[in-house]
Order: sequence, then C-alpha cells, then structure tokens
Amino acid sequence: MTRDEALALLHEHARAENLRKHCLAAEAILRALARRLGEDEALWGIVGLVHDLDFETTATAPAEHTKATVALLREKGLSDATLQAIREHNAEALGIPRESRLGIALACGETVTGLIVATALVMPDKKLASVQANSVLKRMKKKDFARNVSREVIAECERLRIPLEEFVQLSLAAMQGVAGDLGL
Repeated sequence: MTRDEALALLHEHARAENLRKHCLAAEAILRALARRLGEDEALWGIVGLVHDLDFETTATAPAEHTKATVALLREKGLSDATLQAIREHNAEALGIPRESRLGIALACGETVTGLIVATALVMPDKKLASVQANSVLKRMKKKDFARNVSREVIAECERLRIPLEEFVQLSLAAMQGVAGDLGL
C-alpha cells in the first residue's frame, strides 16, 4: 500500500477532521520512531495513517475497535504482523497483549498526540511551535490535564528502549514538522 492509497482510505473512512489530524500526527510520529529504531519508515507511517479507520463507527464499543480496520486492510494486502500491530494499539479493550515493536510504537505514538495537542492548545498562540518538550513532560505529571490520555501507554516507549524525555522530544518534533496539516 502506498501513502496515497492510505491517505485515500483515511479520507474515505474518517469523516471527522480531528480524527484525520490525529492520524496525520500519528503518521509523523511513527515515521520518526521508525527512523530512530532502524525500521521501515514508509510502512510505519502508513500504519499511523490507517490505524483508526473504524474509530468513528466503534467509538462507543471499544472492544470492536480495529476489527473492521484489520478486515479492510487484510483485503489491501497488509501483512499479518502489521495487522497484529494495529490490533495491539487497542490491546486493553481487546484483551490481548501488546508485544510487537510496531504495536508498542503505535500505541505510545498515537497516544502522545493527545497530550501534545492539549499542551499546544493552552499556549497563548495555540501553536505547536510554542510547545517545548519540558512543557509536555510537566503536564504529563498532572493527572487532571488531558485526563483521557493514558500516561501508562505513553510510558511504554521505554519498552522500545527510548527514554520518555527523548520520546516526547521526538514526537513533538515530528508533529511540529506537520503543524500546518494539523492546523496547529
């Protein structure tokens, strides 16, 4: 699957602009993580783009999330390992372990997007350019800030042997690189 094909699927299945932006942010972070870890940047980016194709239809049924996405992507020829990684980003709701490198990267990478966006939105100019990694890390310690963002999932970056501080900096830089697409 090419990036253009993945982007077309995203636009076909994700109607909400915020969901599309979330997937674009996840793509940027996954690409950066792939570079850092010596993985396939194109593949990891595509996974970031398409991981939530069924989110709008499963938002009220978390145990169903990823099932339709995986079925659709199987038809498009994605490998079983890639499909498993997409499942693993929703491991808690599916009752499965998160074990693969890509699954861990996807889970922590897509989760940190919420914390970074929330941090940007409290900046006076509401721009990612104004956000510093230490601001994100400080806010991560405040449980009442972006309370729906799982700090535990973000911390799984350590399972990739990437310290939290480095992970936040890498993720923030990746999102700053696509700030125009994110409207931030």
